[in-house]
Amino acid sequence: MKELDLYNIIKLCYIQDLEKSEKQYSRFDCYSLKYRMDIELKCRRTHYDELILEKKKYDALIKRAQEYNTRAFYINSTPKGIYSFNLSALTDLEWEMKYLPSKTDFPGRSNIEKEITMLPIELATRLDEE
Repeated sequence: MKELDLYNIIKLCYIQDLEKSEKQYSRFDCYSLKYRMDIELKCRRTHYDELILEKKKYDALIKRAQEYNTRAFYINSTPKGIYSFNLSALTDLEWEMKYLPSKTDFPGRSNIEKEITMLPIELATRLDEE
């Protein structure tokens, strides 16, 4: 699944007023005015019981949520389902430094150090089981 597919599923089935962010490379992918949500989407080709989130992405989403009085969400698809994390409600996240690819799905990528957390899927709401 690609991010556009995930966006379309969420808009069609869950959040009808979902809109894409104005800028292609912004720190969030879409938002809902009705539900006061800012959302980052991520599609994984492999299922993991813990899903990675970069601190830069988290900080930008939380900052935007505070500025606009919204809630920050991180929605991931894997071959086993669609998982939604309400980042605004998660506390005590543990952060660590790891060497990871600088880009996903782009040629010429190299590994760089990134600050990340691992989000157990048990903390998520499973969207596709409703």
